[in-house]
Amino acid sequence: MAISTPNTFKSPRRIRFSIAGFFFISGFGFATWASRIPSLQQQLRLNEAQLGAVLFAMPLGLILTLPLTGMLIGRFSSRIMVLVGAVFLNIMLVLLGQVNQTWQLAFVLFCFGAARNQLSISVNAQSIGVQALYKRSILTSFHGIWSIAGFAGAALGSFMISIHVLPSGHFMLVSIFLTLVALALFPNTIPEPAGKSNSRTGFVLPDRALLKFGLMSFASMAFEGIMYDWSGIYFQKIVRAPTEIIALGFVAYMSAMTIGRFSGDWLVNRFNKKTVLTFSGLLMASGLLLAAVFPNVVVAGLGFIMVGFGTSCVVPLVLSLATQSKRAETGPVIAAVSTIAYLGFLIVPPVVGFLAEALNLRWSFGLLSLLGLLMVWIVSRLPDHYRS
Repeated sequence: MAISTPNTFKSPRRIRFSIAGFFFISGFGFATWASRIPSLQQQLRLNEAQLGAVLFAMPLGLILTLPLTGMLIGRFSSRIMVLVGAVFLNIMLVLLGQVNQTWQLAFVLFCFGAARNQLSISVNAQSIGVQALYKRSILTSFHGIWSIAGFAGAALGSFMISIHVLPSGHFMLVSIFLTLVALALFPNTIPEPAGKSNSRTGFVLPDRALLKFGLMSFASMAFEGIMYDWSGIYFQKIVRAPTEIIALGFVAYMSAMTIGRFSGDWLVNRFNKKTVLTFSGLLMASGLLLAAVFPNVVVAGLGFIMVGFGTSCVVPLVLSLATQSKRAETGPVIAAVSTIAYLGFLIVPPVVGFLAEALNLRWSFGLLSLLGLLMVWIVSRLPDHYRS
């Protein structure tokens, strides 16, 4: 896909570094908020049920504003919106530290979710533009940067808690730093990402082709949601791991996902996107099934590692394939596919709970492992020109 490269452009390496920086901003900002959830729960005196209801405001804001984000990117370009999204995210992060009532937290979290969505869609559109400057795959490493930023943000949050810094001060310092980074990186973003200037702009309703990509991302995000929400509970109630290693399953999953994202480009360059996506689906399905059939620390941990490797590269590779569509610009296409993908993240984890109540948690893991096989089937039906 061609992209305009005016003389004012810096080197591709510098552009790549700048876009990687925006992925870092996204991951670090989210992890900063997540690391202080217990502090804000205590500050607002929320019980678990109240906290759960309030936290739902963020994914609600994220998914409800996806069509709007697609339209804004189609109208103003991902270059403008990546900066707007980064600044918006940091403003909301500051406000999260200032809330003193439950309704305020819910409202700001809704806006924080919208800001995350705006930054995520626009930076992914920019990354597709960067990919057009390279003959080899570089996409999955951007998501690896996001994971590293998440670890760094969580580590800083733990340090801030240990030295008794309030969320308000913590969030303010991080927001100022991340905003300055965004302003410094902005000049090296891509003015014309890999869109089609003759296509219509706005939100794109998924056609049959985009629906396939959306369902593949749905499956991957479903596995991510299961790991985020249920890995600890599974190790506690089914594996019956000692208290000090209950988090081991989630740590194993996240570590594998991060390693997989940094090695994904090498795999794509060595093989091709369809092959990597096929094995990703197999790893997700077999990993979750393995944990369900053999619920002990070693085997379940291995299963979660397989799920981590399986989910690591799916979203960036699927978005890359989806943007080969000739019917719309990159941003609106990414927003359309992401809308379906995030439904997997939102809907499937509660389904795990319902299935666990009706059957048990092992059965729910076993049944939902079939989503990985669904993805393998969809990949097998993609035309061969989607290999590259």
